[in-house]
Amino acid sequence: MSILDFGLIQVYMGDGKGKTTGALGLVLRMAGCGGRVAFIQFMKGWEYSEVKGLSFLPGVRLVQTGRPDYIYPGKIDPLDYAEAERGLRAAGEAILSGRYDLVVLDEINVALSFGLIPLDRVITLLKSRPLHVEVVLTGRTPPRELVELADLVTDMTEIKHPFSRGILARKGIDC
Repeated sequence: MSILDFGLIQVYMGDGKGKTTGALGLVLRMAGCGGRVAFIQFMKGWEYSEVKGLSFLPGVRLVQTGRPDYIYPGKIDPLDYAEAERGLRAAGEAILSGRYDLVVLDEINVALSFGLIPLDRVITLLKSRPLHVEVVLTGRTPPRELVELADLVTDMTEIKHPFSRGILARKGIDC
């Protein structure tokens, strides 16, 4: 039995902080009402603080894909393609199974912009999802087609960021 009568497609995008954090807030809400969540991370093969935090929530499955370092355009390794494909397969299984009320595809927009996975497969997957499955896609620059397909799009715009003052990512806040 699903929590939702119908699911929507949400996109959290932009150059500001808060895309993954916003998705995690939605995961907390869904877990809090007894829903089931799949959280698939693309290009995040190291242990961010949310990895441990998600393990405390009942009904939440986490799949991490990617190498444990940053990927730069023009310096993509064959392993990056393989890991992104693994993430897309996990996303397909989670979405199409109908077992989850919410599926988060964290940083999939970046994987798409880097050309690690094909956009047509993602769109086909989204259009094929069971009626009750909500899907959230995060990452800075989603393709225009995803923005058009989405029911809700939030653009996180950076106005001011401590990094510009030399303050690096802080554990528990930024990573």
